[in-house]
Amino acid sequence: MTHGRGMRGRARARLIPALCLGVLCATLSGCGSRGDPSASASTASVSDSTSGPPASATASPADPTPSADEEPTDTPTPAEERVTESSQDETVAVGPSDASALWGLAYSGTADISVDVYDSCGSDGSRRLAGSRTYSMDSTLNLSRPRTGGAETEANPFSMLFAAGDPSRAGAVSFWSSAVSTTSSRDLAGNPRDPHLLLTYWDIDWSEGQLDARLTDPHTRQAIALNLLNWPSPVVACRSGLGELPGGYPHALASGTTFTGRLDRSSASLTAEGGSTDGLIAFHLRFDGTAS
Repeated sequence: MTHGRGMRGRARARLIPALCLGVLCATLSGCGSRGDPSASASTASVSDSTSGPPASATASPADPTPSADEEPTDTPTPAEERVTESSQDETVAVGPSDASALWGLAYSGTADISVDVYDSCGSDGSRRLAGSRTYSMDSTLNLSRPRTGGAETEANPFSMLFAAGDPSRAGAVSFWSSAVSTTSSRDLAGNPRDPHLLLTYWDIDWSEGQLDARLTDPHTRQAIALNLLNWPSPVVACRSGLGELPGGYPHALASGTTFTGRLDRSSASLTAEGGSTDGLIAFHLRFDGTAS
């Protein structure tokens, strides 16, 4: 009996630990089963958040970076455009005081001319007054754009041509502000010259209707004297009583001859005064003309 109770006691002692171990395993098994869904959901959530592109990258693409080879294009500012337009307006505008307003005008009227003639027929061969004459001639004054020859342009506000009488008549007067040589490539001395050389004879100043012009170079050295006073010569020097040659002899006007007075778009009232390069002629001229 005692041995039998000892066997049951040892069996109970082994069974209790075994039961405790079974309960513990069951508990651990249940805990592992409850953790799997949570872990699976967590893994799926991370996978979803990393499987697609970021929202910010899809909504606003990155700005393009300009190429280093591209040159920036200058865009004029409104201020620059206004300055350009103002400059163009000033260039195009022609005021009433602009000399270009006289280009193309022709004045016609009458010139009253007084001429003193000198010779060298004094008792000692000195220069003396041989005679005087006063007369009138129909006259014209033409103004045009400054003349151009080769690469040069006349440095005057306009080109001027004045003619009193027919050039072939005795007493005729002519003023040329400029001309272009196109007839010969050599002067009288045989020196070469540009056949298209611009020759400027007069220095002209015009402002607010006032003309102030002066003959600065008669160009007698180039044998192209165009500013002339045509005057008859005696048949025999110092013998004026023997008559004069028909027509006239062109005397080149000397530097210092002036042409001044009132000149506007409607009329001209001008006075000329000067002499010839040979010292034999001195003259005074008054021209009144109307523009047409």
